[in-house]
Amino acid sequence: MIFPWTEGWRSEGGGRELLKLAFPLILSNSFWTLQITIDRVLLSQLDPDAVGAAMAAVLIFYTPLILLQFTASYATTFVAQYVGAGRPERVGPAIWQALHFSVITGLAFLGLVPLAGDLMLLVGHEPRLAAMETVYFQCLCYSALPTLVTATTAAFFAGRGDSWTVLIINGSGLLVNAVLDYGLIFGKLGLPAWGMAGAGWATVLGVLASALVGLGLLFQRRYRKEYCTLSGWRFDGDLFWRLMRYGLPNGLHVAADTLAFTAFMLIVGLMGAEELAASSIAITINMVAFMPMLGMGQAVTVLVGQRLGQDRPDLAEQTTWTGFKLAWLYMFTVAVLYVAAPDIFLFLFRNGDDTAKWEAVSGLVRYLLRFVAFYSLFDSMLLVFSFALRGAGDTRFVTAVSLVLSWPIMVAPCWLVYRWGLDLGVAWAAAAGYVVTVAVIFWLRFRMGKWKTMRVIETAPSLAV
Repeated sequence: MIFPWTEGWRSEGGGRELLKLAFPLILSNSFWTLQITIDRVLLSQLDPDAVGAAMAAVLIFYTPLILLQFTASYATTFVAQYVGAGRPERVGPAIWQALHFSVITGLAFLGLVPLAGDLMLLVGHEPRLAAMETVYFQCLCYSALPTLVTATTAAFFAGRGDSWTVLIINGSGLLVNAVLDYGLIFGKLGLPAWGMAGAGWATVLGVLASALVGLGLLFQRRYRKEYCTLSGWRFDGDLFWRLMRYGLPNGLHVAADTLAFTAFMLIVGLMGAEELAASSIAITINMVAFMPMLGMGQAVTVLVGQRLGQDRPDLAEQTTWTGFKLAWLYMFTVAVLYVAAPDIFLFLFRNGDDTAKWEAVSGLVRYLLRFVAFYSLFDSMLLVFSFALRGAGDTRFVTAVSLVLSWPIMVAPCWLVYRWGLDLGVAWAAAAGYVVTVAVIFWLRFRMGKWKTMRVIETAPSLAV
């Protein structure tokens, strides 16, 4: 079967079931990507260099945060497997273990605020860029706690298959962020003009809005009754450590990739402001097109978890292949546009105040998008199969692959490009090589089938006869 709609489209494990769950998650991830893009576009109107500074600050911020966020959000797999196994009373306690983790680590994150200036100086960027990076990073640190709470509340709804509520949670944050971005960056809507800091505080308040909406929905009476979302507040040592056992490797995998990619971008920044700006714009364009596919991956995780909870690995496998075919067809279309019509992505970032600088940066972006187009085809493979493995609980293998391969294949070659004064494209070719290698490894791991016997939930107690 080449196309996912030619066979079993309406059956269990088919495209219709997957897209029904994935579509709101795709929109939700589009909102998150749009929020980042709004920041970049508005900042590019303020100062073209602010785009590169914001990207560098965000990458440094998300490197530690993403470890925590994806640990907390791994509660999605616990919820999915408990729901599949017909044990709703265990869902609330699982979510509460993630909430305990989120509050403790989110508050601890504030310890990075006084260290922001020193962290940015270590990067080695120009003083003007470092100053902007410091301001933006300090603001973002206050968003850590609400970000983790949002991830946990979204895990409850996503794991149950209620992806429309996830859309509501994230959409509320986007709305608040978009309005405050415009107001606080430029001093519109009666708000002060805070520039770079305004973009940061708009992000904080947007995420806080999402967290409050998520908590309000989580504690509705029907969920308190069926899923014990309030009565399950107590610390459960066994359940908490199981969440850590599977969730921490999940977070470490994403953090390891992010750390390697952050190092890649910081090295690119050492090559010059134009190289950093062009790379940042190319990445942002790719995020706009690719990040919605995270919704497809999340849907695969949920359905794999639910099917394994039901002891139906055959359906879990069928769902994964359907997800891969849909994701690949989408990314193929986007890759063609990257090469054939790059200007349709570039116009949002154009800054008319410095035409010569923009021409140099935009020319570099068009060049880099060719590399992005190539690795995008393999990114769909990496995404779907890694999310399927996570839905089963095979998080340690996924993490080991990223830890072992990211630095020698992607970061080290980028450093050599900088030291030897080679073309920026050589560094991006190394990044593409990393994506291709990891994608093939995850595909092979999935084909081996060991994941079919894995579970993250405990065995239900037997009833006395």
